[in-house]
Amino acid sequence: MRFIGNKESITHEIFALLNDKKLINKELTLFDSFCGSGSVANAMKEYFNIIINDILTWCVVYTKGRLYANECNFLKLTFNPFEYLNNNTKTKKGFIYKNYSPGGSDRMYFTSENASRIDYFRFQIELWRKSDLLNNKEYMYLLACLIESVSSVSNTAGVYGAFLKKWDPRAIKPIYFNSINSTNSSYKIINDYNKKIEDIISDVKCDILYLDPPYTQNQYGTQYHLLETLILNDNPEISKVTGSRPVTPMRSNWSKEYKTNILFDKIIAKTQAKYIVFSYNNDGIMSKDFIESCLKRYGKPNTYICKKILYKKYKNWKTKSDKEHFEYLFFIEKKSVNEVVYECPLNYIGSKAKMISEIRRYMPQKTTKIIDVFSGGFNVGINLPSAQSIYNDINHFVTQLIKSFHDYDTYEYLLYIRRITRKYGLQKENAAAYIKARSFLNSLSSEKRDPRFLFTLILYGFQQQIRFNSDHKFNNPIGNRWFNDNVLEKMISYSRRIKECDCTFLSCDFKNLLIKNNKGYFVYLDPPYRFTRGTYNDGKRGFEGWTKQHETTLLEFIDDLDKRGIQFMLSYALENGGYINEQLYEWVNKQKHYTIIKISNGQGKYSNRKEVLIINYEKTTLHNKK
Repeated sequence: MRFIGNKESITHEIFALLNDKKLINKELTLFDSFCGSGSVANAMKEYFNIIINDILTWCVVYTKGRLYANECNFLKLTFNPFEYLNNNTKTKKGFIYKNYSPGGSDRMYFTSENASRIDYFRFQIELWRKSDLLNNKEYMYLLACLIESVSSVSNTAGVYGAFLKKWDPRAIKPIYFNSINSTNSSYKIINDYNKKIEDIISDVKCDILYLDPPYTQNQYGTQYHLLETLILNDNPEISKVTGSRPVTPMRSNWSKEYKTNILFDKIIAKTQAKYIVFSYNNDGIMSKDFIESCLKRYGKPNTYICKKILYKKYKNWKTKSDKEHFEYLFFIEKKSVNEVVYECPLNYIGSKAKMISEIRRYMPQKTTKIIDVFSGGFNVGINLPSAQSIYNDINHFVTQLIKSFHDYDTYEYLLYIRRITRKYGLQKENAAAYIKARSFLNSLSSEKRDPRFLFTLILYGFQQQIRFNSDHKFNNPIGNRWFNDNVLEKMISYSRRIKECDCTFLSCDFKNLLIKNNKGYFVYLDPPYRFTRGTYNDGKRGFEGWTKQHETTLLEFIDDLDKRGIQFMLSYALENGGYINEQLYEWVNKQKHYTIIKISNGQGKYSNRKEVLIINYEKTTLHNKK
């Protein structure tokens, strides 16, 4: 049958990819999560246990029919149903006849004769089922064959969103009850769902997840409403114009900009599958850059594959573009949950995103609450396993920014960014538009500034930095960056993760933090490095800088934690660019049970920085020992 996005032509490419990864005939389970017309499930049923899903009932039925085809012998029926249906001329003036043919309406989906035959076919199949003459597999198979037969005489351009105003030659031919296309091989094990994938992804146990979501704004529920009605056989209230059944239950957020990006991140993060195969079109809503960023976040290093498959796209007189059309085929092997690192979308100086794996390795076991004292972009706190997290940063603007990712719905946040961007005409290196927007922000008192507006400005500022003057006016100049798809992926994954955390947000000087004595507390400290030159460190931004006295006070603060039995980890640089922090060396040597852990040096301009972690607990209590 004709089906938008049918993957019949690339099933051999999918097989070749899985075969190259040595995943064929290993008793693995493949989850075809947007099964559609069942092309992939049917092609793979010989090699895998199969699970199928689709939001449309008719798609699930059609796919099951293809999978069951070779097991249908109709022993209870005692005769060949195809011969029986094709050798009689019975009709029935039912729902299809009355609403989708000239026999009972102005709609020309089918001729009156074919519509009455379709009603008869549907009635007879249902009668056989209710009379217990068909088992479930035979019932699904015949319904799938009915869909196939209907498609061959529909007076449409391939979908059912509208009918043709003149009769197509094939539509006036008498309908014939046809069998569906199915491979001769038998299936392994089948489980099936008829749900939105985002509602079930965490519960589906599978080894390989195959994703083939919608990639345009076309709503499949609208385009195939008639087939849904035919299978459900529920005589619904329909639109007076198109005859469509209510499509709200069938509407998919995968056909909406930003919502599809948000869902994609969730699916990749939450699936139990070890391997992911994803097919998408270069004309799709999501960009290749976004998809690649997302898959690399959750995929093991060096397992990412993107294969580009050129195909011919139907063109008519309206189609002017000479753009080549590709089907992308992606593959990853997933990381374990505790290997995934989420990154703040803010370009925060001193971020520890690259050190997360080592911080995880050396954090203590049985941590119930993490207190991230100098949180900044919260890259550490958000990535550590804990029941609760406390975010703190002395810069209340930064605290509000991070909290905004937690508090605001991600989709609404993205729409807000788009509105502000369009309103002011923000784009890279457009200084006039940027200054106009920045002036508006600075005209507001601090408490009235929307952190989402500030974030939008930051995206178009110089190196996307967070800079203020002594009056707390945002003063970063225009830059040559923008809200690109890599930042979009960071924002979506980070926002989802931070919403899952039980977070408390504070904005105070570390000296004023009240940390109770509690065995389950773990205090992480990543203060400014005294021998570095971050803009947050110079005391010229309306906030205190970081001096030797601040460092002395911090070390006293840490010693007090230790005396009260609270476990801590301090990130710091003992040496940087020829400077040696003698004060820190002396402090560690004074406390005999403090341990210095040397970690990988930075790269490029940070290659001469000797980063360390300092802890006050035994290595035998580490959360994730080497």
